Amino acid sequence: MTVDSEVRWLTAEEQRAWRAFLVGAQTLLSTVEGQLQRDWAIPHGYYEILVRLSEAPDRSLRMSQLAEASTSSKSRLSHAVARLEERGWVERLDCETDRRGQVARLTDAGFAALAAAAPSHAEQVRRSLFDRITAEQVTQLNAIMTAIAAAGPPDAEAACCPLECDVEVDETG
Repeated sequence: MTVDSEVRWLTAEEQRAWRAFLVGAQTLLSTVEGQLQRDWAIPHGYYEILVRLSEAPDRSLRMSQLAEASTSSKSRLSHAVARLEERGWVERLDCETDRRGQVARLTDAGFAALAAAAPSHAEQVRRSLFDRITAEQVTQLNAIMTAIAAAGPPDAEAACCPLECDVEVDETG
């Protein structure tokens, strides 16, 4: 490995922060995922889809909007929606304004499943994150993560898995 003098290496403090972020994020996400899976047999990604649909007008979103809102690739979202359809929690409808598009709609059964899981999920998030930090740190965390999200990926390559970029995905699933 050659050392490039142009590389902006992390300082010792940045390296500690980066590693703490990685361990903390993995610990938090694993704990939240584990609780949803154990108590409700719902992967966190599916839970997030149900939440996004529950917050949308008519509990419906175009598949492309849902992918963006849930930070899923179109192919991953299509697979998740298919699993949620099997459970009777989501249905796909043709888009009235675009023949090629589809809309995902949260069913009453899906809303009921979300309503059942939400209280214990919120409690798990509170115990795992918010009970461990101060109100000032909550404000800082929000500001930090908002800045990171607003900046988006630094380039297209970093934002995409090569296999997903090479595959054209039809939104209609």
